[in-house]
Amino acid sequence: MRRITPPAGAERGGIAVIVALLMVVLLGFAAIAVDVGMLYSERAQLQNGSDATALMVAQKCAKNPADENCSTAAPLAPGLASGNALDGKSGIKSIALDKAARTVTVTTGAQETGGAANTVSLFFARALGFASTEVNTSSSVRWGSPLEGTTPFPLAFSICQVSGMVDGATQLLQNHSANANTDCALGPAGKTVEGGFGWIVQNTGQCGGFVNLAINQSGSATGNDGPSNCDAILKEWSDELTAGRAVTVLLPVYEDVTGTGSGASYDLIAFASFSVQGWAFSGADKLPMVFRNTSTDNKLDCKGNCRGIIGKFVNYVSLSDGYKLGPVSPYGATVVELTS
Repeated sequence: MRRITPPAGAERGGIAVIVALLMVVLLGFAAIAVDVGMLYSERAQLQNGSDATALMVAQKCAKNPADENCSTAAPLAPGLASGNALDGKSGIKSIALDKAARTVTVTTGAQETGGAANTVSLFFARALGFASTEVNTSSSVRWGSPLEGTTPFPLAFSICQVSGMVDGATQLLQNHSANANTDCALGPAGKTVEGGFGWIVQNTGQCGGFVNLAINQSGSATGNDGPSNCDAILKEWSDELTAGRAVTVLLPVYEDVTGTGSGASYDLIAFASFSVQGWAFSGADKLPMVFRNTSTDNKLDCKGNCRGIIGKFVNYVSLSDGYKLGPVSPYGATVVELTS
């Protein structure tokens, strides 16, 4: 059989067709690699912007529902959204605010100079007929006062020490001795558990203890020692205060105490925000800062046999998580948290 050899160059046209077909596939992969990567980056920036904006609106609403930024047209919103974009361009697509339910959802959208709102231009994907695509992200936040959760420090306050004192003067709040706080004129007059220090029962191996305002807090830690497992957090507080930074913690408030010793039970009604400025417990657990109350020219210190904590109750919005939230209480402690 005689072999027939094709003319030179006869296969070149076929190769060109194959290359042309492969170019379409290669462009498709390039579109995926470049354009999709760009979209992921854009979405990450938008998510940062929507998170920051939603948290801002919730914080404003938690402090003051009448604040102009507690609204669907919050003036600070556009700046927060754009400030989290690498090119400084992001837009607020919508703000859905429900003050009664204490929730806000912020949706941000991509923005380009001269481009349609909420869209970004594509590059390689243009060869496949896709010139642009819409990119949005949403963040939802809720706010409220804690109803249950773990307090970071196992100390409870009497309601008479808190009422009318939010954003008030610095106080020395003594514990252990009954009625040591002579300015307590309301509620249980600052009474503490006999043999106790206002310490609530701690979680195993932790400094703080779990609190549920719906039920009485059973059990009280007694004795003269400072709370166990709290050396690390007291050291952290000391370092923060030494560096000039504020230390604010959410602590439970009780309106009555029944029983004695470890069998005592606290009737807890709320959490309060306490700005810690000094303390004196037993042993080495002391940071006895001295403050002067200018209205009375008296020193606030805790030395000798004094056991207590120095600071003041403040309106404070925390980003702590792990709390079950309810309506905003009048005791200054509110929490905002991302829900989605």
